[in-house]
Amino acid sequence: MSGQCAATHITVRVPLALRARPGRKTVIVPIPREGEESVQTTRSDPALLKALARAFRYQRLLDEGRYASITEMAGAEKIERGYLGSLLRLTLLAPEIVEAIMDGQGADGISLPVLLGPFPEDWTCQRERL
Repeated sequence: MSGQCAATHITVRVPLALRARPGRKTVIVPIPREGEESVQTTRSDPALLKALARAFRYQRLLDEGRYASITEMAGAEKIERGYLGSLLRLTLLAPEIVEAIMDGQGADGISLPVLLGPFPEDWTCQRERL
């Protein structure tokens, strides 16, 4: 050998079938061993959680003055202005409702399409309706 290393390549082919599975995404946690702390699974709606996170992020950007208007923000974030306005309304939800959504408790009738529709601004009315 002349001291040079020849480059080697290996190709591995693995037969694989990917399937899209409809339905809700869930997190499956391992079964706790004896002496370990038990972990609770979540039943939170991932789409609703994502929408809430975006809504509060967009509201923070407006509050910080990064954008002068919803129209400016919609253009910069490349989303429809009407949808952005609907998302921002989620920041008007009662804190108890936001916490229930995040915890996945008592949010059976609450879905993203329901919350993107009209709902009362008054927190007491929201609790009664939602």
